[in-house]
Amino acid sequence: MEIDFQKSDGLVPAIIQDERTGEVLMLGFMSAQALAETQRTGEAVFFSRSRNKLWKKGESSGHVLRVRELRVDCDADCLLVRVEPVGPGVCHEGYRSCFFRSLERDGSASVLAERTFAPDKVYAPEKLR
Repeated sequence: MEIDFQKSDGLVPAIIQDERTGEVLMLGFMSAQALAETQRTGEAVFFSRSRNKLWKKGESSGHVLRVRELRVDCDADCLLVRVEPVGPGVCHEGYRSCFFRSLERDGSASVLAERTFAPDKVYAPEKLR
């Protein structure tokens, strides 16, 4: 199947879901090269828009995402990546999921979860900015 990487300048959103619990863990972007590397290694690889390069989830933290299933949406321009997360969390802020806040009607945010690891013990200082 051909994934439509052209709609968004060569990238497609990749929704990362825990295959066991169904929890959405993060959203990343994949280029054709990132998808090919993900398929080759069996671990999630993304394209960093800020760094303009490929990055493997867990390359610095060790918290890799083992891919169990890849699904494509009806328009072939978005991926659902069902994973087995390795490690206590996915978010660089120390949470299991990047979706650890609830947006309130007044625009404020409430934290819904507790940290599962200390980011300053895992990441270099520049990653925490």
